[in-house]
Amino acid sequence: MSEQEQEKSKRRRRTASKNGSSAQPAEPTVVLDPGALELVDLEAADQELSATLPVSLDAEAVKLVDTATEFASSGTLPVALDSAAVQLVDADVAPQTSPAKLPATLDSAAVQLVDTAEESTPVAVRNISVGPAGASHTRIDSLLAALESEIRSMPTNDEERQSAIAEVVGLIRGSVTRWPKKVVETAMAALKSNINSDYLDADFWKGIGLVLRYQLDANVDSLRRRWRGDYAVDEFGLDYDILELARPLLTFMYTKYWRVEAIGVENVPENGRALLVCNHSGVLPWDGAMVGMALQQDHPTPRVLRNLHLSWFSSIPVLAPLLSRMGQVQALPENAERLLSRDELVGVFPEGLKGVGKLFKDRYKLARFGRGGFVKVAVKTGAPIIPVSIIGSEEIHPNLYNLKPLAKLIGFPYFPITPTFPLLGPLGFIPLPSKWYIVFGEPISTEEYGPDAAEDPLLVSQLSERIRSIIQETILEKLKTRPGVFLGE
Repeated sequence: MSEQEQEKSKRRRRTASKNGSSAQPAEPTVVLDPGALELVDLEAADQELSATLPVSLDAEAVKLVDTATEFASSGTLPVALDSAAVQLVDADVAPQTSPAKLPATLDSAAVQLVDTAEESTPVAVRNISVGPAGASHTRIDSLLAALESEIRSMPTNDEERQSAIAEVVGLIRGSVTRWPKKVVETAMAALKSNINSDYLDADFWKGIGLVLRYQLDANVDSLRRRWRGDYAVDEFGLDYDILELARPLLTFMYTKYWRVEAIGVENVPENGRALLVCNHSGVLPWDGAMVGMALQQDHPTPRVLRNLHLSWFSSIPVLAPLLSRMGQVQALPENAERLLSRDELVGVFPEGLKGVGKLFKDRYKLARFGRGGFVKVAVKTGAPIIPVSIIGSEEIHPNLYNLKPLAKLIGFPYFPITPTFPLLGPLGFIPLPSKWYIVFGEPISTEEYGPDAAEDPLLVSQLSERIRSIIQETILEKLKTRPGVFLGE
């Protein structure tokens, strides 16, 4: 560089030095660490904030360096507050602080300040949202602090566990400002209502672990046994493990979906044999399952009902073994006699296919009860007959038309056309949520007739028609008083 160029460079530096004191500095830019949320220029608003600032700064930890001339053009911040030195101490003052006087509060994570050249120059704040949410978070911060203190003060023999739980609450407290207000309040309510001294007891957690381990081991063991074929069923195929597996679904359908109301369930004996005679409807045989659930859910002594199903179901590869494992038995007289001889409860549906496949226009009109085969079995075994009237099942699959040619082609006893099937495909099998009532009538004794009376056709016909009339009259009476098809709890 020549001497002339050096002289020009010196003159430019002297000119810049003279104008530096009178030039208006550019607006400084605040650089925030990711953890910092809000900031305030303490020196620029010292007099204004002295009465309202809801924070306390450790005088020894915070050092302000006046470098306005040096950093006026660069806009960087030379002063950083030690995160351990900035603490929120008065959360109740925050809601009363005027946003015009206090545009921001100090967060304990990381804050950087700038000392501007003139008091009139405002601090530029970038990406900061100031509003009433800050006050709400400080209040919740106080509640979390109180909860943490409460946990630490709980009497316990496991101080390490107690300290760990308190530290978790402390971490939640540290992150609370980043959460939406509703989320924070919900979490606070859950913590406050559920944390107690039991959760600090090591034996409590050991007990939970043992229960979970036992359930896991039992399920694994059950699967292994089934894989080996090592499981027990009765002579008709009833598998209590499968029955328990189906219980959650059946319980939901009984209590929540159809809201079944069982009436007169106490008429079913707590022990000993009995024959339950029910009306049949609904396209799919949900009615038998719900009668069985009534005896499980509402009977003083829960009992298993062995329903007799149509012989046609036994020809379906998948359905037949499933029905067998759930305690259902093919509808043969000898099967019914053997079950009653073992003092079990047996359910029969004398309408058969005529009932389950009837059209919607014929709903709640009972079909003929066959030739009274169920009466012969009851009289021969001396089992009492209990009429059971089911209201609500007719509406779950309104059968508008029976497509007989197609049913004959595919080997089905009927092919129903309903508002949802086959229009919706497999979704058409989902039943409608009607309100159900199951009425258990008073038992009709058969012991006085003797086993030989089972061969008396007149007696069999009279008892069969009597039971049919009782069920029909009960259905009609209940239809008059029910509030609606889908109404009721």
